[in-house]
Amino acid sequence: MVRVVAQGDDLDHHTVELFTPEQNGQLCESRDMDDADCGHPMATRALLFDLGGVVLDIDFDRVFHAWAARASCKPQTLRRRFKVDDAYERHERGELDASGYFASLRRSLRLRLSDEDLVAGWNDLYVAPVPGMVAVLAGAKERYRLYAFTNSNPTHQAVWATRFATELSVFRSIFVSSEMGLRKPDPNAFTEIARRTGFPSSAFVFFDDTLENVVGARTAGMQAVHVQSTDDVRVALLGLMSSPRSERRGM
Repeated sequence: MVRVVAQGDDLDHHTVELFTPEQNGQLCESRDMDDADCGHPMATRALLFDLGGVVLDIDFDRVFHAWAARASCKPQTLRRRFKVDDAYERHERGELDASGYFASLRRSLRLRLSDEDLVAGWNDLYVAPVPGMVAVLAGAKERYRLYAFTNSNPTHQAVWATRFATELSVFRSIFVSSEMGLRKPDPNAFTEIARRTGFPSSAFVFFDDTLENVVGARTAGMQAVHVQSTDDVRVALLGLMSSPRSERRGM
Protein backbone atom coordinates (compact mmCIF):
# COMPACT_ATOMS: atom_id res chain seq x y z
CA MET A 1 0.00 0.00 0.00
CA VAL A 2 1.17 3.54 -0.77
CA ARG A 3 -0.28 5.99 1.73
CA VAL A 4 0.46 9.67 1.25
CA VAL A 5 -0.56 12.62 3.41
CA ALA A 6 0.15 16.01 1.87
CA GLN A 7 -0.26 19.41 3.47
CA GLY A 8 0.28 22.91 2.21
CA ASP A 9 -1.42 25.92 0.69
CA ASP A 10 -3.05 23.90 -2.09
CA LEU A 11 -3.03 20.40 -0.56
CA ASP A 12 -4.82 20.42 2.77
CA HIS A 13 -4.50 17.10 4.61
CA HIS A 14 -5.18 14.93 1.59
CA THR A 15 -4.75 11.21 2.22
CA VAL A 16 -4.67 8.74 -0.66
CA GLU A 17 -4.31 4.99 -0.37
CA LEU A 18 -3.39 2.81 -3.33
CA PHE A 19 -3.91 -0.93 -3.03
CA THR A 20 -5.29 -4.05 -4.65
CA PRO A 21 -6.96 -7.00 -2.93
CA GLU A 22 -3.82 -9.17 -3.06
CA GLN A 23 -0.91 -6.90 -2.21
CA ASN A 24 0.40 -8.75 0.85
CA GLY A 25 3.36 -11.00 0.18
CA GLN A 26 4.05 -9.60 -3.29
CA LEU A 27 7.15 -7.50 -2.50
CA CYS A 28 10.46 -8.33 -4.13
CA GLU A 29 13.04 -9.83 -1.77
CA SER A 30 15.46 -7.02 -2.59
CA ARG A 31 14.41 -3.39 -2.92
CA ASP A 32 17.72 -2.76 -4.71
CA MET A 33 16.47 -4.82 -7.65
CA ASP A 34 14.55 -2.86 -10.28
CA ASP A 35 10.85 -3.76 -10.66
CA ALA A 36 11.29 -4.49 -14.34
CA ASP A 37 14.11 -6.92 -13.55
CA CYS A 38 12.28 -8.77 -10.81
CA GLY A 39 9.02 -8.90 -12.76
CA HIS A 40 7.09 -7.46 -9.83
CA PRO A 41 3.33 -7.69 -10.54
CA MET A 42 2.63 -4.52 -8.54
CA ALA A 43 4.91 -2.22 -10.55
CA THR A 44 2.80 0.71 -11.79
CA ARG A 45 3.26 1.15 -15.51
CA ALA A 46 -0.02 2.69 -16.66
CA LEU A 47 -2.61 5.17 -15.45
CA LEU A 48 -6.28 4.81 -16.39
CA PHE A 49 -8.52 7.87 -16.08
CA ASP A 50 -12.26 8.35 -16.09
CA LEU A 51 -13.20 11.25 -18.36
CA GLY A 52 -16.40 12.92 -17.11
CA GLY A 53 -15.82 14.34 -13.63
CA VAL A 54 -12.08 13.67 -13.56
CA VAL A 55 -10.63 14.99 -16.83
CA LEU A 56 -13.66 16.82 -18.24
CA ASP A 57 -16.13 18.86 -16.23
CA ILE A 58 -19.73 17.79 -16.85
CA ASP A 59 -22.99 19.34 -15.71
CA PHE A 60 -26.30 17.53 -16.11
CA ASP A 61 -28.16 20.67 -15.00
CA ARG A 62 -27.17 22.24 -18.32
CA VAL A 63 -28.89 19.32 -20.06
CA PHE A 64 -32.06 19.64 -18.00
CA HIS A 65 -32.22 23.40 -18.53
CA ALA A 66 -31.80 22.98 -22.30
CA TRP A 67 -34.56 20.38 -22.48
CA ALA A 68 -36.83 22.38 -20.19
CA ALA A 69 -36.46 25.49 -22.36
CA ARG A 70 -37.53 23.50 -25.43
CA ALA A 71 -40.37 21.72 -23.64
CA SER A 72 -41.61 24.74 -21.63
CA CYS A 73 -41.33 22.95 -18.29
CA LYS A 74 -39.23 23.21 -15.14
CA PRO A 75 -35.70 21.74 -15.17
CA GLN A 76 -36.25 20.54 -11.61
CA THR A 77 -39.04 18.29 -12.86
CA LEU A 78 -36.77 16.71 -15.47
CA ARG A 79 -33.97 16.30 -12.95
CA ARG A 80 -36.33 14.41 -10.65
CA ARG A 81 -37.58 12.12 -13.42
CA PHE A 82 -34.20 11.38 -14.99
CA LYS A 83 -32.73 8.00 -14.03
CA VAL A 84 -29.71 5.92 -14.93
CA ASP A 85 -32.04 3.09 -15.87
CA ASP A 86 -31.72 -0.09 -17.91
CA ALA A 87 -32.12 1.79 -21.20
CA TYR A 88 -29.36 4.23 -20.19
CA GLU A 89 -26.96 1.41 -19.37
CA ARG A 90 -27.82 -0.55 -22.51
CA HIS A 91 -27.20 2.58 -24.57
CA GLU A 92 -23.77 2.96 -22.96
CA ARG A 93 -22.97 -0.68 -23.75
CA GLY A 94 -23.91 -0.19 -27.40
CA GLU A 95 -26.94 -2.47 -27.08
CA LEU A 96 -29.46 0.30 -27.76
CA ASP A 97 -29.01 2.96 -30.44
CA ALA A 98 -29.63 6.67 -29.95
CA SER A 99 -33.16 6.61 -31.38
CA GLY A 100 -34.10 3.74 -29.11
CA TYR A 101 -32.68 5.47 -26.07
CA PHE A 102 -34.35 8.78 -26.86
CA ALA A 103 -37.69 6.98 -27.23
CA SER A 104 -37.19 5.56 -23.75
CA LEU A 105 -36.12 8.97 -22.48
CA ARG A 106 -39.27 10.62 -23.81
CA ARG A 107 -41.37 8.11 -21.88
CA SER A 108 -39.49 8.44 -18.61
CA LEU A 109 -39.28 12.24 -18.75
CA ARG A 110 -42.80 12.56 -20.20
CA LEU A 111 -41.58 14.85 -22.97
CA ARG A 112 -42.62 15.35 -26.57
CA LEU A 113 -39.31 16.59 -27.88
CA SER A 114 -37.85 15.44 -31.18
CA ASP A 115 -34.60 13.50 -31.36
CA GLU A 116 -32.94 16.69 -32.60
CA ASP A 117 -34.13 18.65 -29.55
CA LEU A 118 -33.00 15.89 -27.21
CA VAL A 119 -29.57 15.73 -28.84
CA ALA A 120 -29.16 19.51 -28.56
CA GLY A 121 -29.65 19.34 -24.80
CA TRP A 122 -27.87 16.01 -24.37
CA ASN A 123 -24.70 17.42 -25.93
CA ASP A 124 -24.68 20.42 -23.60
CA LEU A 125 -23.34 18.11 -20.87
CA TYR A 126 -19.66 18.94 -21.38
CA VAL A 127 -18.32 22.17 -19.91
CA ALA A 128 -14.50 22.27 -20.13
CA PRO A 129 -11.42 20.39 -18.94
CA VAL A 130 -11.33 20.12 -15.15
CA PRO A 131 -9.09 22.97 -13.92
CA GLY A 132 -5.51 21.84 -13.47
CA MET A 133 -5.93 18.40 -15.05
CA VAL A 134 -4.29 19.25 -18.39
CA ALA A 135 -1.04 20.10 -16.58
CA VAL A 136 -1.32 17.06 -14.31
CA LEU A 137 -1.76 14.73 -17.29
CA ALA A 138 1.12 16.33 -19.18
CA GLY A 139 3.40 15.69 -16.23
CA ALA A 140 2.16 12.13 -15.73
CA LYS A 141 2.78 11.32 -19.39
CA GLU A 142 6.50 11.85 -18.86
CA ARG A 143 6.57 8.79 -16.61
CA TYR A 144 3.58 6.55 -17.36
CA ARG A 145 1.47 5.31 -20.22
CA LEU A 146 -1.88 7.09 -20.03
CA TYR A 147 -5.24 5.60 -20.94
CA ALA A 148 -8.84 6.69 -20.40
CA PHE A 149 -12.02 4.70 -19.82
CA THR A 150 -15.41 6.35 -20.14
CA ASN A 151 -18.99 5.19 -19.88
CA SER A 152 -20.29 6.97 -22.94
CA ASN A 153 -22.40 6.67 -26.07
CA PRO A 154 -21.81 7.57 -29.74
CA THR A 155 -23.72 10.85 -29.51
CA HIS A 156 -21.61 12.12 -26.62
CA GLN A 157 -18.43 10.65 -28.05
CA ALA A 158 -18.82 12.71 -31.20
CA VAL A 159 -18.82 15.81 -28.98
CA TRP A 160 -15.98 15.21 -26.53
CA ALA A 161 -13.71 13.55 -29.09
CA THR A 162 -13.92 16.65 -31.28
CA ARG A 163 -14.27 19.50 -28.80
CA PHE A 164 -11.45 18.30 -26.54
CA ALA A 165 -9.27 16.56 -29.12
CA THR A 166 -6.16 18.49 -28.08
CA GLU A 167 -6.56 17.84 -24.36
CA LEU A 168 -7.36 14.15 -24.88
CA SER A 169 -4.43 13.53 -27.24
CA VAL A 170 -2.33 12.75 -24.15
CA PHE A 171 -3.99 9.32 -23.94
CA ARG A 172 -2.62 6.37 -25.90
CA SER A 173 -6.15 4.94 -26.12
CA ILE A 174 -9.58 5.95 -24.89
CA PHE A 175 -11.77 2.97 -24.08
CA VAL A 176 -15.46 3.72 -24.63
CA SER A 177 -18.13 1.52 -23.06
CA SER A 178 -20.41 1.60 -26.11
CA GLU A 179 -17.54 0.29 -28.27
CA MET A 180 -16.41 -2.33 -25.75
CA GLY A 181 -19.87 -3.65 -24.88
CA LEU A 182 -18.84 -3.30 -21.24
CA ARG A 183 -19.28 -0.42 -18.82
CA LYS A 184 -18.06 0.56 -15.39
CA PRO A 185 -18.30 -0.72 -12.70
CA ASP A 186 -18.24 -4.21 -14.25
CA PRO A 187 -14.86 -5.74 -13.27
CA ASN A 188 -14.83 -7.51 -16.64
CA ALA A 189 -14.47 -4.12 -18.32
CA PHE A 190 -11.24 -3.43 -16.44
CA THR A 191 -9.95 -6.93 -17.11
CA GLU A 192 -10.61 -6.41 -20.82
CA ILE A 193 -8.70 -3.13 -20.83
CA ALA A 194 -5.73 -4.84 -19.19
CA ARG A 195 -5.88 -7.57 -21.85
CA ARG A 196 -6.01 -5.07 -24.71
CA THR A 197 -3.09 -3.03 -23.42
CA GLY A 198 -0.95 -6.05 -22.61
CA PHE A 199 -0.42 -5.06 -18.97
CA PRO A 200 -1.53 -7.04 -15.93
CA SER A 201 -4.35 -5.39 -13.99
CA SER A 202 -1.97 -4.79 -11.09
CA ALA A 203 0.15 -2.52 -13.31
CA PHE A 204 -2.66 0.06 -13.48
CA VAL A 205 -3.78 2.84 -11.21
CA PHE A 206 -7.35 3.89 -12.02
CA PHE A 207 -8.83 7.31 -11.20
CA ASP A 208 -12.60 7.86 -10.97
CA ASP A 209 -14.95 10.19 -9.14
CA THR A 210 -17.57 7.44 -8.60
CA LEU A 211 -16.78 5.10 -5.71
CA GLU A 212 -18.70 2.20 -7.28
CA ASN A 213 -16.35 2.32 -10.27
CA VAL A 214 -13.31 2.40 -8.01
CA VAL A 215 -14.56 -0.75 -6.30
CA GLY A 216 -15.06 -2.42 -9.69
CA ALA A 217 -11.49 -1.65 -10.68
CA ARG A 218 -10.11 -2.96 -7.40
CA THR A 219 -12.15 -6.14 -7.79
CA ALA A 220 -10.43 -6.63 -11.16
CA GLY A 221 -7.03 -6.28 -9.45
CA MET A 222 -6.22 -2.68 -10.27
CA GLN A 223 -5.03 -0.08 -7.84
CA ALA A 224 -7.62 2.69 -7.72
CA VAL A 225 -8.15 6.20 -6.38
CA HIS A 226 -11.50 7.80 -5.57
CA VAL A 227 -11.13 11.31 -7.00
CA GLN A 228 -12.97 14.18 -5.37
CA SER A 229 -10.66 16.93 -6.61
CA THR A 230 -7.66 17.40 -8.87
CA ASP A 231 -5.55 17.49 -5.71
CA ASP A 232 -6.43 13.83 -5.09
CA VAL A 233 -4.82 12.97 -8.43
CA ARG A 234 -1.76 15.10 -7.68
CA VAL A 235 -1.24 13.49 -4.28
CA ALA A 236 -1.67 9.98 -5.67
CA LEU A 237 0.89 10.65 -8.38
CA LEU A 238 3.27 12.10 -5.82
CA GLY A 239 2.99 8.87 -3.86
CA LEU A 240 3.54 6.74 -6.94
CA MET A 241 6.61 8.64 -8.06
CA SER A 242 8.20 8.28 -4.64
CA SER A 243 7.49 4.55 -4.53
CA PRO A 244 10.02 1.88 -5.61
CA ARG A 245 7.09 0.01 -7.13
CA SER A 246 6.73 2.51 -9.98
CA GLU A 247 8.18 1.90 -13.43
CA ARG A 248 9.23 4.68 -15.74
CA ARG A 249 7.64 4.94 -19.16
CA GLY A 250 9.35 2.83 -21.77
CA MET A 251 10.48 0.05 -19.41
